Amino acid sequence: MYIEIFKGSEKGCDAPFEYKPWRNTTLQTDFHKPRVYSSEKMAGVFAYESSEIDWCEDNYKHSEHVVEYFNTMSSLFFFVISPIMLYLLHPYAKERNLAIHMVWSLMLFVGLFSAYFHMTLSFFGQMLDELSILWVLAVGYALWFPRRLYPSFIKDRSTFSCLVLLVTVISTLSSFYKPAANAYVLNCFGLHLVFVVVVEMRSCTDPKAVRLAKLSVALWVLAISCWISDRFGCSFWQRLNFCYLHGIWHILIVIAVAYASTLIAYLDANYEIPYSLPGLQYWPCDKWAVGLPHIVLRGTTKTQKRC
Repeated sequence: MYIEIFKGSEKGCDAPFEYKPWRNTTLQTDFHKPRVYSSEKMAGVFAYESSEIDWCEDNYKHSEHVVEYFNTMSSLFFFVISPIMLYLLHPYAKERNLAIHMVWSLMLFVGLFSAYFHMTLSFFGQMLDELSILWVLAVGYALWFPRRLYPSFIKDRSTFSCLVLLVTVISTLSSFYKPAANAYVLNCFGLHLVFVVVVEMRSCTDPKAVRLAKLSVALWVLAISCWISDRFGCSFWQRLNFCYLHGIWHILIVIAVAYASTLIAYLDANYEIPYSLPGLQYWPCDKWAVGLPHIVLRGTTKTQKRC
């Protein structure tokens, strides 16, 4: 026997009782029977809530068309930061390699696919979200990994980039067959980049670069804490009626990426274009305690690297 009720959310985080015909949620007196879904939902991977992942925020609380409203809206923050970073890093990219712009161009797609995923919680949206992050890491890895650390069988950056591209394409195709494969490759790229930056910073004496590194780590720790807490501590935040940590993660992580990518680009500039005298500044005002970091090129004569 089924008793049909309609409510704003299954998670119980301050959800008012109201009629939700698009969801047709049912409460079953026999808990061993399968859950009933609305026949109006699309079948397959494009269907709403076809993903196995469901974040802590209440579903359909603010809109009948958006599953996780705050998580969707916070994803749009990528569209604020990415164009600014494209503009700020253009002098460095113009001197170093215009392909640098691919990093923040892809970050726009990360924001777009993240918004689509949280709007629908579809499996297809989940894959787009995860794969866009993988491609951002892969492009950064190919462009910024120090040449002196290449394996012996790789002689130039173009060969290294082709190898990274091959691995990324294989991982992308494999993820549709086994989604967990994407996570392994993503973590390999990310952790190796972190290791390289840590090694590089040990010999860095530029106080601005050291400060930027500390801020990057602090932002990343704060962001990942929000992600973990939302994922595994949802019941606690529900009791506090605050189910928005994943949305805060979106905002923090895009700022953390801005800080970390600028630091990596600065280290790269000191190796690849030392004659340009790269330096670090903050936008909109270098004297402010907070801002978006970027690289300034102050010269054209060759100099000894500082990092």
